[in-house]
Parts: sequence; structure tokens; C-alpha cells
Amino acid sequence: MSVQAITKTFQLEDGRTISIETGKLAKQADGSAVVKMGNTMLLATVVSAQEAKEDVDFLPLSVDYKEKYAATGKFPGGFFKREGRPSEYEILISRLVDRALRPLFPDDFHAETQVIIQLISGGEDDAPDALAALAASSALAVSDIPFHGPISEVRVARIDGKFVINPGLAITEDADLELIVAGSADNIMMVEGEMKEVSETVMLEAIKAAHEAIKIQCQAQVELAEMVEKAKVKRTYCHENNNEELREQVKTATYDACYKLALEGNADKHARSEGFKAIRDAFMETLSEEVREENETLVKRYFHDVEKVAVRNAILNERIRLDGRKLDQVRPIWSEVDYLPSTHGSAIFTRGETQSLVTVTLGNKMNEQMIDGAVIEGSSKFILHYNFPGFSTGEVRRFGSPGRREIGHGNLAMRALKFVIPEGDDNPYTIRIVSDILESNGSSSMATVCGGTLALMDAGVKISKPVAGIAMGLITDTESGKYAVLSDILGDEDHLGDMDFKVTGTADGITACQMDIKVDGLSYEVLEKALEQARQGRIHILGEMAKTITEPRADYKDFVPRIERVVIPKEFIGAVIGPGGKVIQEMQRETDTVIVIEEVGNFGMIDISSPNKTAIEAAKAKIKGIVAVPEVGEVYEGTIKSIVPFGAFVEILPGKDGLLHISEIDWKRIEKVEDVLKEGDKIEVKLIGVDERSGKMKLSRKVLLPRPEKKN
Repeated sequence: MSVQAITKTFQLEDGRTISIETGKLAKQADGSAVVKMGNTMLLATVVSAQEAKEDVDFLPLSVDYKEKYAATGKFPGGFFKREGRPSEYEILISRLVDRALRPLFPDDFHAETQVIIQLISGGEDDAPDALAALAASSALAVSDIPFHGPISEVRVARIDGKFVINPGLAITEDADLELIVAGSADNIMMVEGEMKEVSETVMLEAIKAAHEAIKIQCQAQVELAEMVEKAKVKRTYCHENNNEELREQVKTATYDACYKLALEGNADKHARSEGFKAIRDAFMETLSEEVREENETLVKRYFHDVEKVAVRNAILNERIRLDGRKLDQVRPIWSEVDYLPSTHGSAIFTRGETQSLVTVTLGNKMNEQMIDGAVIEGSSKFILHYNFPGFSTGEVRRFGSPGRREIGHGNLAMRALKFVIPEGDDNPYTIRIVSDILESNGSSSMATVCGGTLALMDAGVKISKPVAGIAMGLITDTESGKYAVLSDILGDEDHLGDMDFKVTGTADGITACQMDIKVDGLSYEVLEKALEQARQGRIHILGEMAKTITEPRADYKDFVPRIERVVIPKEFIGAVIGPGGKVIQEMQRETDTVIVIEEVGNFGMIDISSPNKTAIEAAKAKIKGIVAVPEVGEVYEGTIKSIVPFGAFVEILPGKDGLLHISEIDWKRIEKVEDVLKEGDKIEVKLIGVDERSGKMKLSRKVLLPRPEKKN
């Protein structure tokens, strides 16, 4: 007997139908929902503990997106043949959903909560990641877990000047703008994506188009929840113990001191941190030892709230920031290239107390990153890795594999730069950029973009234009209507502010962005101002970078492996490779090169790489010899492969032998071939004919020798 699900459906602008169903799968979870579009289906579940753990004053939320290989009829790669650790793609989607959901849980809700979204069926051309937040929010909507939603998330792309919601994978390749936008019916919560130098106006239009689609999806969730009995009453909870008298006491005693310190304009973040800590400690000293021990945790929480309000008010009222800068002022910048003598390209980019050391490594096709996902597969020849060690902020932290934040920041910087990387024959290299953050006080991902641009130019990569990035912040007061847009935000301004908006681009337009908004009711007017201020800041940073280097090196450094391409007819690929790879392996060994062959259409694309130009030329000569067609009348330098009583077989081109008959060795009579030639000898011969039936080649040496004069 089949269980009847509760279902709600709605349509996209192009007529595609999306359905949300609940009550059929995973019923023991606090909430579960299946979202379906075409053949693509996502199952989202949410479970939340009934009670918060002791001394937890935050929301322990985990969000995981997982793609099942069976969903698209594939086997997982590797020895174990089961899904393993999440791919970078899955981590990025998990982050997107997390960032959209997290701000909408109640501030005082601290129960451990787990959201899992699984791809259980994959359509051929559908991008399931655009449905992940819709599925997660739907699971929350039909649960009894307190949540100020619903929210949803859509992908918007501009194709041929028109905005398309949740486009297919195939047509997305033609887009000049691709964003994932998340929001509620009233507000935008998160934006992330890449663009091909579009204007700020176009980006705003894309966000507005996405929001219209989000509103429909949020309404569908509201109507679905109304059909689910469990969702009508949210669970009650009490996860915070408060002392309102103590809260007021902390505020009265510390607010003025915090406000004053915020206006001192100290650019040293550690000194500022110590200053605020001293204010808190001074208040603690006014309490009796018994009260202090009993309320230390509460005092720290209340003081943090006071510090946040004081700093925000100081910025709004005085228009001066924590480090003394004006609202639109960028911190001092210095940069340097070619700092590391053995790397293919390197740069240091320092802005204020944020510093990135960036390296570029150039490799061949064998260095490409293989992508073997349940939905997306292929390869990538542009890779960017971002590392954020603990010492960059003066902390002790485990030095291990990259976390979700590092993967997310690296992906943003990669998207910012990939548009200016040359393609096709203009760039034969696989490029890997590594950004090591050595100091951090805000905007380290944007420092990666700037340092990456400088390192690429130092490596001699012919990027089309320099790219820079800037992180924008926002402080708002809904009661007074005051707001302040901040350029190049500090870590504290990110933590205490209402927005973290990273924008990257060239002098001519935006190439990537990432925005997280922590406040309700952000108007498009404020967003427009932030984008314009970001553009001005980006132009300033590009100017500072130009003081170090303005264009790519004319040539690669001496030790960079050169790559040259030879194009051959498709039918010769087998001859170049040889049986079991014998020919190509021997060629690589003899010339000390790396040779990679790829079949493209009716041609074989052969990339030859080596730091030695002579070695490349030797390999090219061998390949040209293999694919060359012997011509009658041409002279060749051949190698004697074997000797027989009636002559010698000579290899005139790789794999192509001809017979040098004993009568064609010399003008004089020769009794034994061995008296004149031996195996391995190099001799010049002329191709004098080809047998029409057998194709065997006839060679002559004597026609190249002076003919003796006849004796009288």
C-alpha cells in the first residue's frame, strides 16, 4: 500500500514544474521534504535536539549536501566503490545553504540542529544545487523547529540579454552572468556568482529577477506548511538564562568607554582587542568574587553586546571607523612580485593587516584536475587553492587539510580570475595558484584575488586585464534610518556589521561577487550605493597594484617548462603512440620531454613540454617524421636497421623502412654489403620509387655519390 504524500506544486516562468512533497519519506526526522523538477529529486531532512547542551550560547548548525552516484546511474570512483568524503562542489553547496538558513533561526535557539540534503535522482541537464536551499527550507517549514523562514534559493543567468531562472547546465555555458541568490519573501539573504565584466546595474537587475522567483517559492512553502499539522505549532524552548539587572549594569558601566575607544582610530587590531578587554576586566573587578565567578559567562556575553552597539553607533554618528579611516577609505597597500626565485610566478599583496603570499605554477595537460562527480564531470586546467593557517591571526590552530571556509574563499577567488585567463592555443598550460594568508584582518579572499593577478603577470601568463577585489560592509539602524557603507572592511567590522559584500572585477566590470546580509529590509538603494562605492574602491586598488606591475612579463621565466603544440591528422595518432605506447614513451625518454596527445575532432592535438627548447624541437622533428608521407625524389638521412645478402633496410622516417638494394649502394660492384655498411649506420639515401602494388620503397645511395668517369 502506497503512502499518500502532501504535495504542493508551482511553475517557473518557462513552464517547468517544481513540486514539494512531505509525509512519504523519512518520517522520523523532525521535518523532511522531497523537491522534484523534471527527473531531478532532492531529499532534505532536518533534526534538532530537544535541549541545548550546557554552556552553549550559539546555534550548533550543520548543513550537508550529498550527491548519490546512483542518482545518475554511476559508480563512485576509487577502490571502495562507495561515496566518501564530500567533494569541493558538495562543500560549496553546503556552504551556500548554510549561509542562507543560519541568520533566520532565533538568536536564543541553541539546540544542535542538522540539515542533510541528498540528491536521490539526477536529471541529465538539471543543476540540482539550485534546488538545495528550497528543499532544506521546506523540511524546516513542515517541522516544529522554530525558524523565521521560509527562504529559497535560485540560480539566475543572463543569456542573450535575458534573465533565466534555474537554467539547464548546457545553456549556462553561454551566460555572461550566473548568480545563486537566496532570500525570503521580503529580503535578499545571500548572493554568490560570477560574471563576464558586467555592470553594477545589470547585477542589481539579476538580483531583482531572482527575488521575484524566490517569492513564489516561499509562498509555496507557506501553503505546504499549512497542510501539515505538525508545522502549525512550533516547539517551545528556553536555551538562555538571563539576568536583566546585570545586563543593564554592564551597559551603564561600559558603554561610554567602549564608544570612546571605538573613536581612537587605532589601526592595530590586537591593541584594540586588548583595549576592549581591559574595559571588561575593569568592570569585572567591581564585582564581588562570588558574583564574578557565578556570572562570568553572562558578563562576557552582555559586554560583547555593549561593544557591538557602541562601535556601530560610533560609526553611524561620527562617520569614523575603528582604525580611524573614512567610510570609503581603503587601507594602505604595498605589493611585490618575483619574491620567490624558484617559483614560476609569485607575489606579495598586503593591505593593512591582511597579507597574502601567492604562487603560480604552470603545468601540462597531465596536471589538469579531474572532476568525477555524480552530476558534473570533466577536467579543469585552472586551479586556485587558498590556505588560512592559525598564525595569520595569532592563534594556535591545527595545521591540516582545508576547511569549508578555505574551500569557499578559494572558489570565490578562482571565479574572480578565470574570466581573464587566456584560453585555447593562447594558453597551453594548466595553471595552479596557491594563496597562503600570512596575516589576516578582513578581506583575505580579496587579497588573494589581487595577489593572484600580480603573480599571474609575474609568471608571464597573458591575462586580458588585471583583476582586484574589495570587501564592503554595512552598519544600519532601522529606528533612525541611518546607515554607513564601509569600504575594505576589517575583521571586527565584518563581525559587528550587517553585511559582508565581496566584489571583484576589472576596470571595466564585475567578474565575481559574494554577499551575506545579516539584517532585514536591505533596500536596493543601499545595495546600489554599496556597489558604486565598491567600484570606486576597486579602481583605487587596481591603481595601487599598477605601481608594482602593469602587464604580464614578455616571456616566461627561464626554468618554466615551455609547451608547444603540434597538430596532426587523426589517423596518425596511433602511429605516434605506437603499440602499447612504445613509440611515444621512447620519444619522451630520448628527448627528455613530456608529450600528451588528445583527439579533438579530426585532429590529434600534441602538446610537447620541456624547459629545454632544443628538446622540444627534437621531439617535434620525430613527430613530423612519423606523420610525414615519403616523397619520391626526396633525400633522407636514414638509419640502417638490418642487413640482408641483397642489400639493407633503411629507416628513412620513424616506422618507415625502404630497401637499399646492393646494386644501389655504390657505383662500384660490391660483393658483400657488410664490407661497406653495418647496422646502426646513418646514411643519406634518395627515395627513387615506390612499388605500386606493395607500397615498398626503393632507395638509392649511389645517385648521391659522384659518378666515376668512364675509362677509355
